[in-house]
Amino acid sequence: MTDIVAAQKKVKPKAPKIEELIGEAKSVILATLNEDGTPASSYAPFVQIDGGFQVLVSFMARHTRNLRDRKRVSVMVIQDESAVKQIYARDRLTMDCEAVVVDEKSEFYERAVNALEAKHGNIVKMLADLKDFILIDLQPISGSYVNGFGSAYSVNADLTVNEHKKGAHGQVEAEEAK
Repeated sequence: MTDIVAAQKKVKPKAPKIEELIGEAKSVILATLNEDGTPASSYAPFVQIDGGFQVLVSFMARHTRNLRDRKRVSVMVIQDESAVKQIYARDRLTMDCEAVVVDEKSEFYERAVNALEAKHGNIVKMLADLKDFILIDLQPISGSYVNGFGSAYSVNADLTVNEHKKGAHGQVEAEEAK
C-alpha cells in the first residue's frame, strides 16, 4: 500500500470534522484582490448550500467589488479562539473559490436568503431588501484543512480529503534560505 493510499484511508474519517467546523462557524474570512492586485481581507456571515458558501454583502465593502470584478477569493473557516487550548493549533479550512453573483430573481437566491435568515436572524431580510446588497455564491475549487500540528490535508471542491500534506517542521530548505 502506498503512503498516499494509507494516508487517505486514515484521513477519510476526518471529513465529518470539516462539516462540524463549518456548521459551528457563523462567518468566513475572505481574502480578495482589487484591480491593481492589492489584497483585502474581510469577513462575512455565511451559509452553505449545495457545497458553496453563500454571503450577502454590500457594495459599500471593497471585498464585494473585488468578488464581483475578479471572481477569485480565498475563504477561511476557522475555529473560535475561545474553543482552543493552543492558539497555534486552531482547526481551519481554507478554500480557493470562484465568486458567482446570484440573480435575485432566482429560486437559489430565495433559498439562500431564507437559510441566512434562519442562521443569522431577521436582519438578513432587511439587508436583502437594500439595493446595495447582493448575494454571492463562493464555489469551492480546492483547498486545505488543518486540525492540529502535523495534521494538514489537501481538500477537494466537495470538501472530501484528498491527501495528507507532509513537510519538515522547523526546517528551511537550503534553496529557500539562499
